Amino acid sequence: MPDYQSGSQSSLVAVTKRAPGVLFCLLTALRIHELTSQAPFEVWIAIGNKGHPPRLDYPPLRTVRFSAATLAAGAETRQVDGANIRVTSVAKTVADCFKFRNKIGLDVALEALREARRAKKASADDLWHYAKLNRVTNVMRPYLEAVA
Repeated sequence: MPDYQSGSQSSLVAVTKRAPGVLFCLLTALRIHELTSQAPFEVWIAIGNKGHPPRLDYPPLRTVRFSAATLAAGAETRQVDGANIRVTSVAKTVADCFKFRNKIGLDVALEALREARRAKKASADDLWHYAKLNRVTNVMRPYLEAVA
């Protein structure tokens, strides 16, 4: 379609309607929180370790697996186009970016950290809390100290 925008809010609503309770994470959450210049062509969702990913023809999904504790932590609900969507919080999203840096790239994680701190959307304490939860404190420590 000529006026299609990748990662637009309508695709999030479409995913939520077909797979209720899905949790948007990583690049999709960064886009929702306006922390990145990336325009993901896939919708990133999180499921439990033993969960089955939803099968949708459109939009394309990218699924990552979280433990039960990390799936429940940092999830918030937002209203988008009349639908409630679940998305990871800013601090949790940044910590997740460091955890999955091999999938999305360290440059994306660093950009998310810089933007979250610059815009004061996440405190250092919140970032540290989720870094401990995701077991990425040793990875995040030097970058967090540099931007703090």
